[in-house]
Amino acid sequence: MDQNKIEIINFAEGLEEPIKTLNYEWLEKYFKIEESDIRSLSNPKEEIIDKGGFIFYAKLNDDIVGTCSLLKKNDTTFEIGKMAVSENAQGHRIGTLLLEHCLNFAKNHRIETLILYSNTQLAPAIHLYRKYGFYEIEMEKGLYERANIKMEKRL
Repeated sequence: MDQNKIEIINFAEGLEEPIKTLNYEWLEKYFKIEESDIRSLSNPKEEIIDKGGFIFYAKLNDDIVGTCSLLKKNDTTFEIGKMAVSENAQGHRIGTLLLEHCLNFAKNHRIETLILYSNTQLAPAIHLYRKYGFYEIEMEKGLYERANIKMEKRL
């Protein structure tokens, strides 16, 4: 039996740092940190929460090891973004649990459409999104340097 307890918690005062450290870890490994990353990850409350979005964290035992956000685009559309799982916590299905949490949260809050941006070189992530019903749609130019795929799911 797995002794590791995984819990999804909401962003709260004093939890500003993990979203930055978790995202920087994978961005530095696979891509580079963009200006928009620095702005949103350095001020998550102002840039995400205060603009109508939500931030979730995954705790493994007592450590925050994953994060994911719902970024408000309009009243019915949110972007799943800022998803990151610490390398030393991979293999616990934390990315899957965060995605499922976002999907359930969106349904419960009458969000109609979820979109996300990713990169096809992140094959496990793309596979996960497809498994949960996301499909590729046309991507606007110049939003994120590292993104080469935009996906959507209607709820």
